[in-house]
Amino acid sequence: MHLLRIYFIPFLLFLLISGCAPINRRRPLPQTPRGSSVSDFSPIRKKIALLPFYNESPMGGEDLAITALEEFRREISKSRDFLFDPEAENIFGSSKEIYAGGGVKLAQLSRKAKLSGVNIVIFGRIKEARVRQKTDEIGLVRKVKSIAESIVEIKVFDVLSNKELFTDNLDGNITDDNFRFFNSEAEENYSYRQDLLRYSVRVAVRKFVPRIAKVGSRLDWMGRVAKIIGTRIYVNAGRTSGINLGDILKVITEGQEVYDPESGAMIGMSQGEVKGTLEVVDYFGQDGAVCNLHSGGSVTEGDFVQLY
Repeated sequence: MHLLRIYFIPFLLFLLISGCAPINRRRPLPQTPRGSSVSDFSPIRKKIALLPFYNESPMGGEDLAITALEEFRREISKSRDFLFDPEAENIFGSSKEIYAGGGVKLAQLSRKAKLSGVNIVIFGRIKEARVRQKTDEIGLVRKVKSIAESIVEIKVFDVLSNKELFTDNLDGNITDDNFRFFNSEAEENYSYRQDLLRYSVRVAVRKFVPRIAKVGSRLDWMGRVAKIIGTRIYVNAGRTSGINLGDILKVITEGQEVYDPESGAMIGMSQGEVKGTLEVVDYFGQDGAVCNLHSGGSVTEGDFVQLY
């Protein structure tokens, strides 16, 4: 009987204390689904219109411009923040055309870029490219010192604000020492010099990538309402662009161009008005999202959307 009291009394006290304790009614924190992580949810990817570069130097030819373009495309593709518009050249033309128009053509086509979902236009040129060589004067096998020099210019245009955000000129100067027979064929030397030039512009282009990625990451993403069928609203960005099911998008009107009354120069674009919000419920096509109206109204085809 004595032992029964020893075990029963503490048990009774425990029940009384538990019954008087306040109940925690807070909603439990959401848990990451098993097998997934935060990294599974990619950021919204801004669409880049990358225009063909051109080479205005007398050396290297078109091959050098193609090398620079592909190196830039390869390096910037490593970022999860961007994707390329395959129709960029059809919309804007080439970098050479933009430079020839003094940037006027780019500003004129900014609205067309918005409608196609392009956020950033990148164009550039090779301003200088040369190879200088110094060879030992004597000997059957002679040491050749080669210096490849290049200067690449790249510009970034923000479609949303309708203005140039970034421009810079960077060099890709490199040196190389090699040994060759004094009667080496001219064709072999030309191929060697061309390889040096290619490597030089690659070095220059790689210097741009982290800078442009930093500039691009600060820009707002914008998409567009492409079609409305019944209660379904179709947006021109989907899974590939990083849109997730359940995302809320705000629908905004197009901003207005703001000009300086004295100089007449355009200062920038005003903010559009928010008309409502959409909820992403499905995907369609290669990179599109299906939405339902979440709040507000009067959504029309051509309205712009941003992540809420």
